[in-house]
Order: sequence, then structure tokens, then C-alpha cells
Amino acid sequence: MKIKDDAFFKLIRNFLTIYLPKQKCYSLNTIKSYKEALNLLLDYLQTEKQIPLLRITFELLDSTTIGRFLDWLEEVRGCSVSTRNQRLMALKSFFKYAAMMDSSQIAAHAELAKVATKKAPSSIVEFLTEKALKILLEQPSTHSRCGIRDRFFMILMYDTAARCQEMLDLRLKDIQLQPKNSIAYLTGKGGKMRVVPLMDKTVEHCRYYLDNFHPSGIGSADDYLFYTTIHGKQNQMSPDNVASFMKRYGKLAKEGCSEVPENVHPHQLRHTRAIHLYRGGMPLALLSEFLGHADLATTQIYAYADTEMKRAAIQKVDGMNQLTPREQPVWLDDDEMIRKLYGLK
Repeated sequence: MKIKDDAFFKLIRNFLTIYLPKQKCYSLNTIKSYKEALNLLLDYLQTEKQIPLLRITFELLDSTTIGRFLDWLEEVRGCSVSTRNQRLMALKSFFKYAAMMDSSQIAAHAELAKVATKKAPSSIVEFLTEKALKILLEQPSTHSRCGIRDRFFMILMYDTAARCQEMLDLRLKDIQLQPKNSIAYLTGKGGKMRVVPLMDKTVEHCRYYLDNFHPSGIGSADDYLFYTTIHGKQNQMSPDNVASFMKRYGKLAKEGCSEVPENVHPHQLRHTRAIHLYRGGMPLALLSEFLGHADLATTQIYAYADTEMKRAAIQKVDGMNQLTPREQPVWLDDDEMIRKLYGLK
């Protein structure tokens, strides 16, 4: 069977291999996300609409079909609204590219523009209290290699407020340990790099971790800081690996501390560090730079989320009201003054 619309698949290939990496200079993770969105669309057409892969064309992808595909992501695959909107954004980007490269696809691009993003419910920032964080970090066993690795991963992730992928992308050359002012180079979204200071206690844990997992004289500066060993070969640790051990430690911590959330996940450490820094007095503008946010508005969620600071501010105002005596009117308990004020004397 021949491909019914060869141009469709050629545009996908060029979009993923030329336009995104070479013209837009998108990161590998971003390109991977776009590729997943296109693959999911093809999966939907094959499994739900029973359309053979080679028979898929631009004409089939009208606004109604895309809308049903997005509903399928939510209802069948259990995707969140934000993930649904992210997939839609990737598809719109591809159709825009297709219209630029082939004017006959302008109509397809216009058709997709009819599909609106879905309003997502306000998200709640999940973070750990200082007590819950302490209990969580005590769970990995320091008598096992995995325990040493897992504990340092969580300590470093908290200290740097890094995203999980930023942690996994760290290489030995990205950690600079000095007698003073040790730093880590984090590569965030869009390939943007930022420099993050490391606290002295974190540096101690780092040296211990390096002694066990990266002995001096072995390996190279380009080796991943965190890795797993499969069949004797070191591989970059996966996000699933991190999610798995954090969930496991979270359950153990929950048994000894009710303040630990039901479902502990990696991004909570980033949120936790941000909340703690904000409570410590770090201005939002500086916090935004520390977190690698492109827009200060993104950082505002921590100001909205910190109910403890709001409570403290309210209690402070209430306390001032209670301590400051109300000013009494001069005529109180003075009948003569009252008569004079009303012209009776």
C-alpha cells in the first residue's frame, strides 16, 4: 500500500529534524515533547478511528477530529488539562510550519486555529514543611550505594531548586567544588544555563557521593553525575527512576510524620525550596532568576501559595490592634462638655 499523503510525513520529518533543532534551536527535551504529541495523534487515528497509518492525510485532521483527540487524551489516557493544552500547542506549531512550507496547507492551519485551549483549574503548589523534608531525607539507607545516591539526589535537588530533568542532565563538569563559593551549572528549558550556589552542607554530601560513585582518576568530565548501571554500562538515570524512589521514600516518611504529603514526587522539592527561600526573605525577582523562570509571573504562585506568611501578617496586624488602645473621645463621661458641644451652655 502506497502512502496516500507523502507530503504529510515529509513535513513531519523536516519539522522534527530540521525546523525545531536547527532553525528554532529547541532543546532535545522540547523536540521529544513535540514528537510525542504527533505520535499520540497518529496512535489515536489508528486505534480509535481505525485509519491505517499510510492513509492519514491533512484533510482528516479537521477541528472536530483534533478536538476529539484532545478529549481522548484526558478521558482515556488520563492526561491533565495542562498536558492536553501542551499537546495542542505542539500540533498548532506543526500546522503553522506546514502552512509556511506549503501554501496549500494554510486552510489546515486555519482549521486547527479553531480549537481553543482548555481552561485549567487553579493548581495548588505542593511543598514539604521543614519537618517533613527532614524526615524524607532520613529515609534512604546510607549503607547501600542506591541509598547514598538517592539521598544526595534529593539534597542537591532541594538545595538548587532544580527541575528533575535539569538534575538528570548534570555532568561532572557542571559541578564546581571550591573551598568557598561552590556552584552548579544547570541547563534549563530552551537550553538556558544558570549558575546556582551550593551550600556548605550540600558540598559535604557531594564529596561523599563523588568518592563512592566517581572516584578520582576514573571516567571523564562529561560523565553524568547521576547514573544507573545496566549490564555493566553506565546510563543516564531516568525520570521514572527518580519518581519511583521518591514515592517509596515518601511512603516510609509518611509513616513517621503526618505532615508528609500522600504522594511525594520530585517537583515538590523544587517547590519546597522556593517556598522556604521566599519565607526567608528572598525577593520574588531574585527567586525567579534562581528558579530559571522566563517570566516573573510564573514565580508569583509562591507568593499566593504561602498561607503561613499570610497568617503571620494577619496575626501581626491583629496583635497591633489589640496592643494599641483606642483613642477615647474628649467628651466621654463629661456632661458639661457634652452640653457645651450641643450649644446648651
